[in-house]
Amino acid sequence: LPDAGFYLWAAVPGVAGRPGDDIAFGQQLLAQYNVAVLPGSLLARDAHGSNPGAGRIRMALVAETAECLEAAHRIAEFSRSYRNALG
Repeated sequence: LPDAGFYLWAAVPGVAGRPGDDIAFGQQLLAQYNVAVLPGSLLARDAHGSNPGAGRIRMALVAETAECLEAAHRIAEFSRSYRNALG
């Protein structure tokens, strides 16, 4: 088995302890900050009434380090504004 991978999974801000909308989060992040992530709910299958990827995004750390760091800063900034907009 490999020691590590190049994917990072992160939870999307939600309301009242519920998972966030990973699809809306990804769409808005791309539109507003030009950073592409994959919604976790599209990468997993529904099983027993739930989707283990729901409420999460998957980031691929495949660009150069400086680009990954810039994307991380943009994601953090967007996450703060997204969370504030949720109330």
